[in-house]
Amino acid sequence: MDTVSSATGRRLPPSWVALITRLHFYVGLFVGPFLLVAALSGIAYALTPQLENWLYQDALTTQSRGESQPLSRQIEAAQHVAGIAAAPAAVRPAPEPGTTTRVLFGGEAFGPSEHRALFVDPVTLEIRGDMPVYGTSGILPLRTAIDQFHRSLLLGDIGRLYSELAASWLWIAALSGAFLWWRQRRITRRAAGRQRLRRRHATLGIVALIGLLFFSATGLTWSQWAGGNIAQLRHAWDWGTPAVSTDLAASHSGSERDADPHAAHHATAGHAGMNMAQPSPLSPGDFDHALNAARAAGIDADSVEIVPPPSPRQAWTIREVAREWPTQVDQVALDPQTFAVTDRADFATFPLAAKLTRWGIDLHMGILFGLPNQLVLIAFATGLATLVCWGYAMWWRRRPSLAGAASTSANAPQAFTAIYRDLGTRAKLAVAAIAVALGYSLPVMGASLAVFVVVDWLRWRLARPATVVTSI
Repeated sequence: MDTVSSATGRRLPPSWVALITRLHFYVGLFVGPFLLVAALSGIAYALTPQLENWLYQDALTTQSRGESQPLSRQIEAAQHVAGIAAAPAAVRPAPEPGTTTRVLFGGEAFGPSEHRALFVDPVTLEIRGDMPVYGTSGILPLRTAIDQFHRSLLLGDIGRLYSELAASWLWIAALSGAFLWWRQRRITRRAAGRQRLRRRHATLGIVALIGLLFFSATGLTWSQWAGGNIAQLRHAWDWGTPAVSTDLAASHSGSERDADPHAAHHATAGHAGMNMAQPSPLSPGDFDHALNAARAAGIDADSVEIVPPPSPRQAWTIREVAREWPTQVDQVALDPQTFAVTDRADFATFPLAAKLTRWGIDLHMGILFGLPNQLVLIAFATGLATLVCWGYAMWWRRRPSLAGAASTSANAPQAFTAIYRDLGTRAKLAVAAIAVALGYSLPVMGASLAVFVVVDWLRWRLARPATVVTSI
């Protein structure tokens, strides 16, 4: 049946409708399991702040009240317990009374994003916890495990292909589903049960459309291949996230670009500029001086991180790490001799694209608005999981039996090959150009699309002359 476009009033060729329908079916059939895993693990990740606060309560909090000891004494206590003479890789002072200070150490036993964190009572100097933390956000072991499963199925870089596959196709599934809903929005209410399920599937897809597109876009920025292309595009358009320069030898007139805003959520995101537990002439008292200088320079967030210079020719970095609303992620670089400000990057002066990137990432992680943000993420992820399950239910109900396959072949959807053969010359060129462009920009999508086409072509060849194709 021809479809009338509300924008132009002209009929959409049936071959285009068949092509979109077939693509939506294949995405649901083959990518659906990956979308389901991403949705369920995303729900688990969204719940981790409360779970971590409960599970690691002893390390994160303290009942001690009174005046906090200087950072130097807290660092010395951590060094004594850890048996490490070198300066810490970073220090996060207790953000409020009743919480602990984190003293982070690196070493060869840890990956580029991992550190050993000792949790120090700032009043009594008692060591309340000792565990590995991950990324610039310093997430704890529970969230680290769920994060890595959500991103790579705990399989490293190979596993990252799963999440990139899901993110690459999610927006296609959402938009093609919205088109099919628009096309069938006047379906009669005398429909059978399977058509009622289709209506529910389509309606839920429309309700969740904006969230699905958001998940796809932000997820792609973390991906291995498409994420690299996006990073190059941001650099070319000068959309990089400003960061302070710690190089004292080189003259600079502004902030460095292309700092990684995803550092809390992937394996390559270590603490920029951190030393890796090498012997250092820095004294613990220098951390007090650096913190006081940063406060005087306007770093006023409760949650900050102090990163010492890895060499005499580099500066201290003191950055705000409060990414809730309102976002506080200002940074300053300090001269290691005079503690004068050598560079700064204030969030208020970030380009709009950099701000949107920061907010988008924090929304995706459920950080920006706290509990309401988490609940919205859980709702959308649950909706995605439901869409996948309903899609498989529709496919299972309408799959042709072996006995009835031949009799129903006339009404079965055409294969990609047959649909493409029916397109006009300009339409064929347009489809090929779109496929090549998407395949180049999103390589995992391109590779999987080639697999879809090959599988469909083989089924088309085997089914000729009587085409038998499974449909939803």
